[in-house]
This record gives sequence, C-alpha cells and structure tokens, in this order.
Amino acid sequence: MPHITLDSAEPGIRGLFRFRPETAGPLNALAEVLLRGDSTLSRGERELIAAYVSSLNRCTFCYSSHAAFAAAQLTEGMDLVEQVRDDLDAAPVSEKTRALLRIAGAVQRGGREVGAADVAAAREAGATDVEIHDTVLIAAAFCMYNRYVDGLATLAPDDPAAYAEHAKFIVEHGYAAPRP
Repeated sequence: MPHITLDSAEPGIRGLFRFRPETAGPLNALAEVLLRGDSTLSRGERELIAAYVSSLNRCTFCYSSHAAFAAAQLTEGMDLVEQVRDDLDAAPVSEKTRALLRIAGAVQRGGREVGAADVAAAREAGATDVEIHDTVLIAAAFCMYNRYVDGLATLAPDDPAAYAEHAKFIVEHGYAAPRP
C-alpha cells in the first residue's frame, strides 16, 4: 500500500506521475532522451542498463518494467536480461556492454565508486566518452527513479504480463507520449 493517497491505482512510477503531472513531464523527458534518444548504444542496451541498476537496487517495479522494455528490444529477449541480472561476468554480452554495466553497477554503489580503471576498461572495449557519460547518467537517474518508486511504497504487479503489455506501449510511443 502506497505511503500517500494516489489519484489512481496505476502501479509504480505511473501512479506517481498521475499524482504529480508537473514532475512527470521532466522525468519522462529525461527518460526519453536517455533511453530512446540518438545514441550509438541501442535502445535495448540502454534499457538493459536501467534494468540492471534497478535489480541492484532491488526495485521490483522498475526492474520488471525495464527488463520487459529491454527484452522487447533485444534479440536475445528476457533470457539475456535475466542472465545479466544473475551473473554479469557470465552473461553473453559484448565486452563493451559488460564494461558499461560494471560502470553502472559502480554508480549504483556510489558515484565515487567509478574508478579510472572502470573507465579505462570501457574505453579499451570500445566505449566512447558519450557512451560512458550516458551510462553514468542512466545509472544515476535510475537510482533516483528507484528511490522515488520504493520510497513511496508504490504498487508493483506480480504478473510479468503486465510489464510486457506496457513494454509494447513504450517501444512504440516512448516515455514522453501521453498514456491512455
């Protein structure tokens, strides 16, 4: 049960956005730029970063949402998302993706946890400065989103189908589009 009375029964951040639409606009715009804007990282890879950080933060709603969004946009689907969550070192991702996910994990622990060796490993694996920047910002933003969702004890459906259904909307329309 949420800590505050929300205007809708929508789960997670969606209920919070209905409650405070004036904050929803900028937060959705940030997600749109980070996860769907122009980038050399695919939308699926960026969603994978969001899902990975959300899993480290144990945010059920955000992990389940962004895992579904990543799975819908990655050829390997949910199997890959779950492999990354369960064992990043053994997951079948490129060395660049693994290095960026390690940076994201360091950000999740604390911004100062990202070290020169992490950045050097990402560069050595082919990551650009923009990709490193965006990984850090996605990870930092999702720490905020996760704490927003969990700090107000929002609802998180148990049924993975609920997240997969919402993934269809996000993949087609994005974060900034008005939700039905």
